[in-house]
Amino acid sequence: MSHASHHLERLALTVLQPGFAGTEAPDWVRRRIGEGLGSVGLFGRNIHSGDQVAALTAALRKEKEDILVAVDEEGGDVTRLEVGTGSSWPGNLALGVVDDPDLTRDVATGLGRDLARCGITFNWGPDADVNSNADNPVIGVRSFGADPELVARHTVAYVEGLQATGVAACVKHFPGHGDTAVDSHLGLPRVDATRELLAARDLLPFRAAIAAGAKAVMSAHIVLPAYDDTHPATLSRAILTGLLREELGFDGLIVTDGIEMGAIADTYGIADGTVRALAAGADAVCVGGGLCDEDTVVLLRDAIVAAVREGRLAEDRLADAARRVGELAAWTTSVAARGGPAGDHAVGLAAARRAIRVDGAFTPLSGPAHVLELTSQANIAVGDRTPWGVGAYLADALPGTTVARPGLRAFGLVDGQLAAAAGRPLVVVVRDLHRNISAADLLAGIVAARPDTVVVEMGLPYGDAQGLTRVSTHGAARVCGIAAAETLTGRTLG
Repeated sequence: MSHASHHLERLALTVLQPGFAGTEAPDWVRRRIGEGLGSVGLFGRNIHSGDQVAALTAALRKEKEDILVAVDEEGGDVTRLEVGTGSSWPGNLALGVVDDPDLTRDVATGLGRDLARCGITFNWGPDADVNSNADNPVIGVRSFGADPELVARHTVAYVEGLQATGVAACVKHFPGHGDTAVDSHLGLPRVDATRELLAARDLLPFRAAIAAGAKAVMSAHIVLPAYDDTHPATLSRAILTGLLREELGFDGLIVTDGIEMGAIADTYGIADGTVRALAAGADAVCVGGGLCDEDTVVLLRDAIVAAVREGRLAEDRLADAARRVGELAAWTTSVAARGGPAGDHAVGLAAARRAIRVDGAFTPLSGPAHVLELTSQANIAVGDRTPWGVGAYLADALPGTTVARPGLRAFGLVDGQLAAAAGRPLVVVVRDLHRNISAADLLAGIVAARPDTVVVEMGLPYGDAQGLTRVSTHGAARVCGIAAAETLTGRTLG
């Protein structure tokens, strides 16, 4: 191989952020790190325990001390570090409801300490989207709320708290994924908003985060005709370079959302999408939520090298991207807090308690209840491996409590659950009820027969409670479930 070819391949590997399978570092990942791979991404499939992740990241660093180890750890519903148990930290909506930036900063610091202790140096978070569309299928409780000013101040607090632990923050999904009704994991959303509206609403938190020193920004796979009627933001030079770099003055790392997501893969393919993203101004390409093998890394590396040779991607653009990856890696090394204490999880539970809101008349449960948890399909970012709900905590607190999680199409569900709850309090747990027609219909039938039903909403509470007794947690993190059970029983459980 010529020196020029070796140099291009090294640059191409530097700008990739791939995932991999398993809870140990595969040989191919270690070999590619030696060849220049600049980052790796960890997902739930890579995580068994904190000590195991620390051993994994230590093995990666034997190949390259400043390898960027990234994870999608938002706390709340989107957790990777606690994928098997549920998060010790409430998510953004709960923090936005409390609206105490000092608390948000403390939660981010605690979560950052958990990450740093495991050797993770780059967090694909926080979510800075303004959730202006309540029907949004992918943001919802991941957002601090619908008020741009509130989202901005909490995004800043989160960035400050996280980066104080030596973990780089990556605000997402630029220039704003809050006003969409399509999940970009599955399709290509379009936001028909004017530049004036985008500036006053969606861009406000990103401006604030940039001013606060956020190290990275993640692009959204959405089309914004006000800036580019043809390309999604991830592939748009007008948005990544013109808007983010030049207008907003961001000088840190621009990383793409998962390039294998449907919005890109089904429209451009991952190889062409990768090249287009780099040409548009992205510095790192995230891949691996679904694709996590060596062949994918080689495919993307070779596509980047070919694009440079064919003149579709300028070599100095690729070199500039690689330089920014190196600069961020150097920053994480200079401020590394690896091996320190875990975060104070009491802060997370206290925050979840403060986020509880109760509508309607309510008397704490004094004896065993029947709990019906109406499941709903989680979006891909949340995943389906993380437990959620209230029933397990109520069963511990009130022996004799029964918990049911039938499928929503179960025959005779309403009658069967009413029979199971006869003579006992009935608690129905839901998640984003306003977007779950089947669950809403079932709940209506139950409440008609049992007006004393207590509803626990663990998603985005929508509208008023319409006469129901409703306990809203503003997220489905483990600590949110504990806090709801405490409210229902009038006891301290955590």
